[in-house]
This record gives sequence, structure tokens and C-alpha cells, in this order.
Amino acid sequence: MDIATTPNAVQNFINGRFKTSTAEKLDVISPLTGSTISAVPLSTATDLDEAVKAAKNAFKTWSALTLKERTQYLFRYRNLLIRDRDALTELVHLENGKTLDEARAEVDKSIELCEFACSMPQMVSYEVQEVSKGVECRIERKPIGVVASITPFNFPNMVPNWTIPNALVLGNCMILKPSEIVPLSAIRLAELLKEAGVPDGVFNVVNGGREIVEAICDHPDIQAVSFVGSTKVAKIVYQRATANLKRCLALGGAKNHLIVMPDAQLEMTASNVVASMSGCAGQRCMAAAVMIGVDRVQPIIDRMCEVARAIRPGHELGAVISAEAKKRIEAYITEAEQAGAKVLVDGRNATVPDKEGGFYVGPTIVDYVTPDMRIAQEEVFGPVISIIRAKNLDEAIAIENASPYGNAASVFTENGGFAKEVMERASAGMIGVNIGVPVPREPFPFGGWNDSKFGVCDITGKSSIEFWTQNKKTSVKWNPEAHTNWMS
Repeated sequence: MDIATTPNAVQNFINGRFKTSTAEKLDVISPLTGSTISAVPLSTATDLDEAVKAAKNAFKTWSALTLKERTQYLFRYRNLLIRDRDALTELVHLENGKTLDEARAEVDKSIELCEFACSMPQMVSYEVQEVSKGVECRIERKPIGVVASITPFNFPNMVPNWTIPNALVLGNCMILKPSEIVPLSAIRLAELLKEAGVPDGVFNVVNGGREIVEAICDHPDIQAVSFVGSTKVAKIVYQRATANLKRCLALGGAKNHLIVMPDAQLEMTASNVVASMSGCAGQRCMAAAVMIGVDRVQPIIDRMCEVARAIRPGHELGAVISAEAKKRIEAYITEAEQAGAKVLVDGRNATVPDKEGGFYVGPTIVDYVTPDMRIAQEEVFGPVISIIRAKNLDEAIAIENASPYGNAASVFTENGGFAKEVMERASAGMIGVNIGVPVPREPFPFGGWNDSKFGVCDITGKSSIEFWTQNKKTSVKWNPEAHTNWMS
């Protein structure tokens, strides 16, 4: 995609049409080159209120459709995602800085998420039982109303599709607040939903920053809020939304630990750990952040370094999101080195020919990190892995358990006993065995524990059905001869 062909300014999408906001605008910068590619409005609570009114009005007819009728709209949307796969890939690459292969995988995952939503008629059904002679009780899944989804910069196409298909097909109307850093993909998704025939007001996009997030948490007609971002903000969103009596599911940050045992298969382990650390430039909540090497794992570390050195920024490795992110990531590396850690592979000061203005950090492996170092405790969110040495598996699990986060943990081993120990004792919501990025695939849900998630249910898969619906219980007696009892 030629930067010159991207929109001059992003608009909000309200009630089926694009609306110009009079609010202050923020430049949208491509991490690939550091160039300005668009501008996004920092919308106000007034803009949000207009979108909520449109969604509330649309809810009356949208929720009245059958589940199968709503599914047809999402099926057409899924086909449009497939039709525009290449263009959507280019857009993610441009605004987020991912490699084209990574951007394409993100779009493919969005298609898969939509396919799951299209299977809802086979999963969501009424429960009916004759509970007493002539008396039936039934449970129906009903939508909850106008909902909001606040999404991050790192997956501008996929994370919105964590919530859009499921929430809509279950009968809700949505306000999407994409990251103001990467608003272009969200606007294109709105256009595709419109083309798929989704009625006006069912899906709306309101761009902005903190003011809109706060307004979403406070708005009396928004019934539920989902959030994906840092733990610091996730806590604030969860507390504010629930204080206003809304449902809230807020996903925060992560510090994923990969335990490598001495019996681990060398080539598979080295390549998987490095791929987990460097994929999407480390800007994903499932990235490997800490490798805990148990006992004699030096050959695996040596091979990891060889694999990492072969990864070229601007080719196999994308950009990080901003100049500020690059500076912050490199500061973590420098601080660890000054504290006594050893930088085995150094990605600081990376540049890419013809893209000298871009924001690149090369793959970085830091050895002899201790658990008290900041780089071992805080989310770096870059292509950096810290290696902590442990004498045995118990010590390794204790290090993992000490982290306040709980998104994912993995173990690399050929020993089923070691694997079972980690599966049972690691304090994380998603566990991998010989898998560096243990993301469940549909219908299995995505979601962590501890400071990586606030709220109940998970954001994808079957578990999300509970979040986006409410139960209506009905008791019916048609037979006048039925025995009189407490239900009469």
C-alpha cells in the first residue's frame, strides 16, 4: 500500500455513515518509516453519546432478529475479509509495523474468529425441561444491549474481531474504540460490515484517547465493556466500569515464562523460544519474556543466539510501534546490562536501509538476569528475552509463580512428568508444552489469570457467550389439571 493513498484524516463511523468530529486531531505515524500517514480525532463525550443513541435505537430491531438471521450478516462479513485479505494485510503492516507475513496471519485469525461466530446457531440453544407435571422451565440467551470494545495497538485487525463477531451475532450493538495509534484497520472493518448489510447503528466506531475511554465507562446506556491493553489501564477501566454497574472484562499485560529443561529438543526449543520472543516484534501479550533455563541448557542458549542473529530487522522482524517504545525497550536492556546481566545478542540501535526513520529494535537475548531486576519483572513489550538460571524445576516454577501476571507459561521438555508439573503448578491461564505461544484456537477461549485479566469469562471462544448474553428464565403451565403446588 502506497502511503500516499491512505486517508488524510480518520473519521468516526456512527449510524452507518462517516462523521467528521470537530475535536482535536492526533497524527497517525507509520512505525515502518516514521512518516505521518493520517490523523485521528480525539473525540469527545458528545461524539460518543451520538453513537450510543444510534446503537440503542438499532438494538430494538437487531436483537429481534433470530440468531440464524444475524449469522447471515456475519457470514457475508467473513467472505469480505477473505476477499480483501491482501489489502487488510497491507493496512496492518502500514499502521502497526508488522511484517507482511505477521499481518497476514493476523487477518487470517480474524477470519477464523468470524467463522466461530457463524457457528453460534449450533452452540447456543434453549434449555427446556418439564420440572413438574404440566410445568416447563426454559432458559434463553438474550443480548445485553449496547456494548463497547476498547482495543490496543498491537493487533489492529484481530483484537477488534475478538469481540465484534461474537457480540453482534448474539444480538448486541457495539461501540468500538480502537487505539488512536492504529485507527485505520478499524475504519476499514466498519466499511466491510456496512457492505455486508449490517443495519445502521449496529456497529459504530468512535476514535479518541483517554476522554473517550472514561466516557465509555461512565455512559449509562452502555451495558458492558471489554478492554485489552496494559495492566495499569485495565485495572482503571475495570474499576470505573464496574463502579458504574457495568459488566467488564479487562485484559492486561503479561510476563510470560518459558521453562526450558535440559532434556528439551535442541532445535525445536531454540527456534520456538526465539520466535515467541521476536514475533510481532515482541509486541503481544503472549510473547516469551523470560526463559528459565534449568540446569544444563547452555547448548540450547547457544543455538538460540544463532537463530536470533539470523533475524533481520525490516525483513523477518517488524518495527516497534513508536520512537518512545524503542527508547523504553532499549533502556531496559541497558539497565540490565549495568546491573550485571550479559547481553548475548544486542538489538539496540538497529536501523533498516531506506527506512532510517522507522522504529526498529533487533532481537535481543539477555543472560544471567536475576529475578529482582526490572527487566525480569516488568512487561518490556519488545523483541527481548531475559534468561534466568535455575537449579531445578521447583525453583523454576517458584520464579514463575512469583510474577504478578498470569497470561501464559510454557515448558520445553521430553519428559511427561516435568510437563505435568508445569501444567498443574504454573500460575497462568494458558499453558504450553513445547509451544512458545500457547494461544488456544477456537472454540477454546483466550484469557489469563492474576494481573493479566480482570473480570469473569474469557474474551473469545465459548466462554465469551456468557459475557455477551444474559439468561432469561421462563416457567410455563398450560395444563389446568396440573397439581397445585408452590409454583401455582
